[in-house]
Amino acid sequence: MRNISINIKLLLISILLCFCFYSYSQDTTSIEQVKVLYYKEYSAAFVIHSAGWGFTFRKGKHLTGFKKKMLEIELVKTKHPKETKTINPYFDNSKSYVYGKLNELFNIRTGIGIQKIINTKPYWGGVEVRYFYYGGISLGLTKPVYLSIYTLAFSSASDYDITTERYDPNKHFMENICGRAAFTKGLDKMSVYPGIYGKVGFNFEYGLYNKNIKALEVGAIIDAYPKSIPIMAFNTNNNIFLSVYFSFHFGKRYNK
Repeated sequence: MRNISINIKLLLISILLCFCFYSYSQDTTSIEQVKVLYYKEYSAAFVIHSAGWGFTFRKGKHLTGFKKKMLEIELVKTKHPKETKTINPYFDNSKSYVYGKLNELFNIRTGIGIQKIINTKPYWGGVEVRYFYYGGISLGLTKPVYLSIYTLAFSSASDYDITTERYDPNKHFMENICGRAAFTKGLDKMSVYPGIYGKVGFNFEYGLYNKNIKALEVGAIIDAYPKSIPIMAFNTNNNIFLSVYFSFHFGKRYNK
């Protein structure tokens, strides 16, 4: 009888130990599943910077557990610091425009960079902090500004026709400008200014560490060109553009 009691106790202890081991293995498995390292990723972002806005696409892979190599392509619009919108008050159908603006400037950046983890986040979520640096080619694309211009009609000295003309500071003034023309005007007369760029900053990824990327990023960018880019007619135009930016990134990680 005593032997039976001992056997029952041993059986219960064995069952309890098996249950504890099973529970621990299940918890460990779930933790390991959350902490899976995906070696590749891609993401897109909307960018707001101190001189405009734009979009970014990135693709990258892990070099180590704490270091990633990234490729990025970025398109942003850059404004001159002296740009101010105005409107002709003498005509009811006037549209807003920037007086003195010769060209719209767009930057296309293509480069590579490195991201390094400063602070990892635990498996249940949190914020992971990285610092990064990028560099590469920056192409400045300028599109001539076209305006709607009031001209005297041949039929009457008091009537006006509206024509679309490329802005010329020598013959277009605030009194005869109706407003901006369609954006598509001038696309066939764009000019290219090749240059370089550099970028540094911090990336803050939040939420669970899984396949989905959700991150905020802040940083500074410098674009440098061999010669000044003509944006404004009555102000100094620069060949170096420095800006700070904020962006929101979303994307996926994978191993295939």
